[in-house]
Amino acid sequence: MKKSERSTSPILGESAAIKRLKMTIEMVAPSNLPVLITGPTGAGKELVAQELHRLSERKGSLIAVNCAAIPSELLESELFGFERGAFTGADRQRIGRFEQSAGGTLFLDEIGDMPLGLQSKLLRAVEKQAIQRLGGSKDIELDLRIVCATHKDLGKLVADGQFRADLYYRLAVFPISVPSLSERLDDIPLILNLIVDEHVTKNPKFIQPIFTESAFAVLKSHDWPGNVRELRNVIERAFIMFHGKEILAEHMRDNLLRLNPSQNFAAESLDTLWEATADMGLSVDKSDLEEHAPPPAPDKFRSWFKHYALIDLRSYLRDIEIVFIEGAIEANEQVISRAADALGLRRTTLIEKMKKYGIERFEEN
Repeated sequence: MKKSERSTSPILGESAAIKRLKMTIEMVAPSNLPVLITGPTGAGKELVAQELHRLSERKGSLIAVNCAAIPSELLESELFGFERGAFTGADRQRIGRFEQSAGGTLFLDEIGDMPLGLQSKLLRAVEKQAIQRLGGSKDIELDLRIVCATHKDLGKLVADGQFRADLYYRLAVFPISVPSLSERLDDIPLILNLIVDEHVTKNPKFIQPIFTESAFAVLKSHDWPGNVRELRNVIERAFIMFHGKEILAEHMRDNLLRLNPSQNFAAESLDTLWEATADMGLSVDKSDLEEHAPPPAPDKFRSWFKHYALIDLRSYLRDIEIVFIEGAIEANEQVISRAADALGLRRTTLIEKMKKYGIERFEEN
């Protein structure tokens, strides 16, 4: 691969930690060794998988599977495919993600959530480089590279009997640890400027906010439990609330960082929503929020443009969705199935949204 192609890494930053990460990726990418990517939620594990594939020079595709988002009873057929007649409703043959990855890379995200019963079949596929479709008896040999990622401590899961030790050692041939944003605070200005440029390019009508030195000081003192994903959320909120204006330290603390869902946002979420929309006539008496009380009527938002020139609707709706998800999880004692019922969602849909927004996934009680 040409040097110019290698310089287009999507992994942002020039800190010592990121330079080491990039060097590690370049070193292992050309091989076919399995790679286990570890790191906190929102740190960029999927970007590392994408970069490993890009630098591998493999001709096939990168196929990603989120093991936490697919129900356990469906994950096996999703990975290995099935033959016609394999089970009720299997009226045609289906190719699974393993076969789709032939010649390329299979990325198994959240591998720590894979059901224990399915791990033995994954181990066989890794060891033999071959799979059998459900309902089939023929081995299908495959040339592919397996990359896995998790935010969990697989070593602890092995010790607790929740993850197979033999599979762990097969997958962790070459481990890569992605640093958290708090471990590379010096990268924040560079990452921020690149995200701002990206936002301006996609939304030319928005006027870029001005981040002052005091604002940068607050950013560098923040813990960033949501990592780069959290930083991106803060920047996108800044475009909504401070387009064309200076952002000072107090703005960062009081109006942007406090909307961070990783900092117990759910506890303050409704207060924040009422305060943010009070000038628009959207205020709601919180005493009226009974068990089945409806949220503010959508028609109330017609008055938005009497007070503001622009809105990033996608970001605003996303923030509202985060509010409700975090609130439902807390109100239901962190039991995901009950929170999903409260939101009128399927459990798997809620888990997928939590992954998308970088909301910590709690264990079922």
